[in-house]
Amino acid sequence: MITVNSDGKIMVRRCLVTLRPFRIFVLGIGFFTLCFLMTSLGGQFSAKRLGDSPFTIRTEVMGALESRGVLRKMSDMLEMMVKRMDVLARLENSTDFRKGEEAHYPVDRSPAVGLMERIQAIAQNVSDIAIKVDQILRNSLMNGKVVEGRRDQCEAPRDPKYPDCSGKVEWMRARWTSDPCYAFFGVDGTECSFLIYLSEVEWFCPPLPWRNQTAAMPSPKPLPKAQAAFRSDLSYLLELIGSGKESLIFMKKRIRHLAMQWILATRRLEQKLKGRRRDQKQILVHIGFLTEESGDVFSPRVLKGGPLGEMVQWADILAALFILGHSLKVTVSLKELQSNLGVPPGRGNCPLTIPLPFDLIYTDYHGLQQMKQHMGLSFKKYRCRVRVIDTFGTEPAYNHEEYATLHGYRTNWGYWNLNPKQFMTMFPHTPDNSFMGFVSEELNETEKQFIKSNKVSNMAVVYGKEASIWKVGGKEKFLAILNKYMEIHGTVYYETQRPPEVPAFVKNHGLLPQHEFQQLLRKAKLFIGFGFPYEGPAPLEAIANGCVFLQSRFNPPHSSLNHEFFRGKPTSREVSSQHPYVEDFIGKPHVWTVDYNNSEEFEAAIKAIMKTKGLTLPLPPYSLTQAFLSCQDFCAGAAASLSVKPGSHAMQSSLSPFTLLPNASHLMWAYNASSSPQAWPPVHSMQVWVSEVRRACTETCQEHGLVCEPTFFKFLNKKDVFLQLSIACDSTEYEMNHLYPAVAETVRECYLQKEPLLYSCAGYSTKYRRLCPCRDYRKGQVALCRDCL
Repeated sequence: MITVNSDGKIMVRRCLVTLRPFRIFVLGIGFFTLCFLMTSLGGQFSAKRLGDSPFTIRTEVMGALESRGVLRKMSDMLEMMVKRMDVLARLENSTDFRKGEEAHYPVDRSPAVGLMERIQAIAQNVSDIAIKVDQILRNSLMNGKVVEGRRDQCEAPRDPKYPDCSGKVEWMRARWTSDPCYAFFGVDGTECSFLIYLSEVEWFCPPLPWRNQTAAMPSPKPLPKAQAAFRSDLSYLLELIGSGKESLIFMKKRIRHLAMQWILATRRLEQKLKGRRRDQKQILVHIGFLTEESGDVFSPRVLKGGPLGEMVQWADILAALFILGHSLKVTVSLKELQSNLGVPPGRGNCPLTIPLPFDLIYTDYHGLQQMKQHMGLSFKKYRCRVRVIDTFGTEPAYNHEEYATLHGYRTNWGYWNLNPKQFMTMFPHTPDNSFMGFVSEELNETEKQFIKSNKVSNMAVVYGKEASIWKVGGKEKFLAILNKYMEIHGTVYYETQRPPEVPAFVKNHGLLPQHEFQQLLRKAKLFIGFGFPYEGPAPLEAIANGCVFLQSRFNPPHSSLNHEFFRGKPTSREVSSQHPYVEDFIGKPHVWTVDYNNSEEFEAAIKAIMKTKGLTLPLPPYSLTQAFLSCQDFCAGAAASLSVKPGSHAMQSSLSPFTLLPNASHLMWAYNASSSPQAWPPVHSMQVWVSEVRRACTETCQEHGLVCEPTFFKFLNKKDVFLQLSIACDSTEYEMNHLYPAVAETVRECYLQKEPLLYSCAGYSTKYRRLCPCRDYRKGQVALCRDCL
């Protein structure tokens, strides 16, 4: 018995000694357990992290089942280890020699007992964790079953409010890999991911009810806008514009040259506004035609006599926006545009990653195309904030995509479905667009007197810096006549080894810097055009410097039907001369328009011009930028136009706001100021006239000393207006036609406009007489009515 007991004691003692490496083993098991728990349970909480995709719930639930099974096995293994350790401990406590052995092995016992306690603690902790995880996993399983059911039922809902949902899901199913931007937003090829994307990123499908728990918190209320303060220091603007392109260098030179003019204009406007509060707008200026992606054909030609009109206008727009105190971003590359807009990675099929951070975007047709390609559906959402700097204008018939396609008006530059007033032109080509204009240098009285006293009466400067303009045939005849009376000067670009092909009697100065060209104009009596380029800023600058502008009358007028230059442009305008604006709104004695093919008429004009003395220099155009910024809101206008459709009962039931004056054939606005609707321009500036056949509203209003105002069409697109004008209508129909409202008098049929985007001052017909909304305008500034500022 003693021997047996002694062997038992030795066995227990050896077992206790071996607990030291066993402790390391148990700690390793515990560490492995914790690591496994973190790995297994990480998926359960990964959806809580902001950066994770909302489409990972399926994988997480499937992993949870395996995690729970392994966790239970590890817990059972630890419990078995504790039970075996308890058996060893009881065996040691049952011996008679325990106390003696404790004396011989005092160090070994204490670690053994402590290790037992630690093992028990680890087992208890694992057991507690297992219970809690089991509860979590049970909930996950319950939700997982629901999600599994939802996954099986992730079908496009048939909701009449979302008629395109099923079609979009089909498209996503077939094409979701066509653009990486879909994966960027979490699309993974599952039906649920399609529906989540189409309901939360785009808006073709209804929100999924089970996604409410992960819905984003409501966005905070926008902070009050900062107030715009006038600026006089243009140095920061010059930094914003940047460098690296000759076009940008030209624009910066122009801004520096006109800096004092801008400061004086700012002071006058500030006094006129009398401290009126103005919200500071966040404005992106993207000059698309200067991007490498569009070819940038302008920059290389700046120093070779290429066209500068577009860059003149862009420089003036940038300066005007800046001195008015608005926050600007200027981009001349596609990469900069994408960064500022928040374009997601990919090919441009997805919406922006953030709400558009700009109140307005000024761009051109090239920039407009780039925005459409890279903004996805966000382009349609935010296009009301775009202003398009459009050199030659875009008429409504070309702007409306469906109408242009059906009626042969579609071109490479039209069909944008914008409000036509969003197109901003250098000159008022059509009242359907906004006349932005540009800045013409204003001279003080001292400068004016100096110019008058130093004019050379027999000096003429030719309008044309490129040699190709001089090569067109037919110029020799009238140049020979001009040479009989005047000394002719040119500013034609040429390279040293290749002088330009100009007549020998022309004194060519070569391409001059802008300030030297201005000095040449201040000496000259005449500035003569060759018929091209059309409608540039140079004639106005020449007139401002005391020159008379002589130009050719076109017979027949140039248009897209008979002239290559206008072919493909979104306008049917017929150009009667090289510069119709100065012909119509300035005229003699500053502007003479004659038939160059008629030698007698041309020579008589030269003689008359040489006799003119002491002309009063006309005022340059006013800056329109502040009026457009504060009064034009096409986003609000779009919502308002949709709320009351043409032909609706609400529109037809209201009383006519017009009155017919005695012995008059036109209508005037009858409401007093307090009851007049809020509109810009103000409605009391409106008159309604009826055109003759083959006459556009543009011409009809002009014949009465007015201009056509397309924003007023909505007030006269009513049956009552025909009655007030004593126009008999056997029938009245609503149709889409850019000439309506109009009447076909021969058949007594009246037509009203069905599509507001087609309200147009341009266009005429041999069949219709049109109802034309006209208004007054400020002298020297046709874009503004008398009370518009």
